[in-house]
Amino acid sequence: MERREAVSHLSGIYVPLPTLFVDPGLEVNLAGMRRHVRFLIDAGIRAGKGVLLAGGGAGEFATLSTEERLKIAEAVITEAAGAIGVVVGVQHTNPREIVTLCREAKKMGAVAVQVAPPFYEVPTAEDVYEFLAGVAEAADIPQVLYTTYWTGFRLSFDLLERLLKIPQLAAVKLASPSSREFDEFLRRFAGRTRFVDNQLEFVKSHSLGGKAINLHPANWYPAWALTFWDLLETRKYYEAQQEMARVVGPCYDLYGEIGKHTGGEGHLDKLCLQLIGLDSSRCRPPVRDVRHLYLDHARRMLVKTGVPNMK
Repeated sequence: MERREAVSHLSGIYVPLPTLFVDPGLEVNLAGMRRHVRFLIDAGIRAGKGVLLAGGGAGEFATLSTEERLKIAEAVITEAAGAIGVVVGVQHTNPREIVTLCREAKKMGAVAVQVAPPFYEVPTAEDVYEFLAGVAEAADIPQVLYTTYWTGFRLSFDLLERLLKIPQLAAVKLASPSSREFDEFLRRFAGRTRFVDNQLEFVKSHSLGGKAINLHPANWYPAWALTFWDLLETRKYYEAQQEMARVVGPCYDLYGEIGKHTGGEGHLDKLCLQLIGLDSSRCRPPVRDVRHLYLDHARRMLVKTGVPNMK
């Protein structure tokens, strides 16, 4: 898929799918993931309104083998069957593994891959440029650059200027430790690349030219997510901000509470899937099982925010 075509898919609701496992051995539950994808598509999350991310951070990529990551990508892409685009997470510290994931994702029909700067050993800007440019040269598939400042590397304006010259770079999934810096990235670059808001400043980013939002509640509340996106697209920003406070706020309040107990982020997605009757599981270690502590908290959050058809 060419960069321009990929960009057309990278709009609307960027849905970070959790990876589901089978208790107690925690083998990957591919059938359950396919049922989740079907649930989202049947609810209206389709091309033009959103895109699915398979094997990202909430998808616990760091606990998965390359073989498992490819099986997940294949299951999600096959179930989506062209109704919605799929981005495959390929973050890794080993560029050879990234290239393998990219090449296989392209064969499967992914619209793009999500890449990130290398982690553990904090890189320099030149390290990151050569790392990403080398991957792009070895595997010709559109890239979504995931800015992960919390792992130690902070994207600069100058580096993004250079990275935008890489033909495969189609979008930036943006978060910044500074709200002012986030604003400036949008002001400088929103007319030149597709931004996916990972900052939870959806109203602001949309008003400044952002065209996609990373939205966890879409996993379990897709009807609301579509309504929220329509508010942004029709520039009903006051109403959209009220909905942010009503639905997104309680969700991230609970993320914060769970974060005092364990790491990770897919745990809340999976609690909520369980409560609406879809497949669920705990996360793989090192993230601890939170179900006995937070399932009732998640239930109260879903009731408060109006999620229908709870079990």
